[in-house]
Amino acid sequence: MKPIRNYSACTSMIVGKNASMDGSIMIARNEDSKTSWPKNYVVHPEQTFTTAPLFKSTDNGFELPLESHQAKYTATPEWTTKYGLFEENGFNQYGVAMSATESTYTNDRVLSVDPLVKDGIGEEAMITVTLPYVKTAREGIQRLGGIIERFGTDESNGILFADNDEAWYMETGGGHNWVAMRIPDDSYVVVANQMAIQDIDFNDPENFMWSDNLQTFVADNHLNPDPLNNTFNFRNIFGTADLSDTYYNTPRVWYGVKMFSSDEQHKPTDLIFHSCIRPTED
Repeated sequence: MKPIRNYSACTSMIVGKNASMDGSIMIARNEDSKTSWPKNYVVHPEQTFTTAPLFKSTDNGFELPLESHQAKYTATPEWTTKYGLFEENGFNQYGVAMSATESTYTNDRVLSVDPLVKDGIGEEAMITVTLPYVKTAREGIQRLGGIIERFGTDESNGILFADNDEAWYMETGGGHNWVAMRIPDDSYVVVANQMAIQDIDFNDPENFMWSDNLQTFVADNHLNPDPLNNTFNFRNIFGTADLSDTYYNTPRVWYGVKMFSSDEQHKPTDLIFHSCIRPTED
């Protein structure tokens, strides 16, 4: 008899407004924790504090001074704060949606020159220090990206953002670097626990965002595997492509693509999927 292995794996999906049947932008992610691990649903009211609050993580000690005004927002925190707050996802009063996070992994080449920061921001804090303070998805990326660049992050993650007009996917790499891509209105993205963002067009700030000095960091440390530097593929530079990806991550991406784009021809172990895919029209 073959042993049964229960893998803990979260998977994310982002759908552009012209790729959905009713014109809705959608972001979604499943919880990969234990079955008996309840969540709370919380509505935080709009508030203005006389003294600006200080966020301090109960997980790793990360601290961040916050603004005195906090917009109304929803969240689904853990039942215990022992391991961090983990507000995880929500909407704010301006119609911004956010989900944090899809855990990813940075390769050892990058970590040797930009290691993770033990007391940097982690996924358990990202909703709390971002969502109540932004009015658009782009502002959310800019705010969280600035925090990561200044304070560092203690893990690699993918973060989902959306508002009434746009859907975005953001990924962190190493301790201080990040990129984000706007999902085309006619496309969707399926993300497993690996980096998904590929070629970055630095001449197209309408559809891509990135950390300051990202290109310089990669060039100075000779991290781009493209010998001619004709492309800047974030997954190839920062991510992994090993055996664990082929049995743990790519089968989930393959199945998602198989469900919605029957004209795409892939194998479950393929490491190369387009970042954004158009659904098959029936």
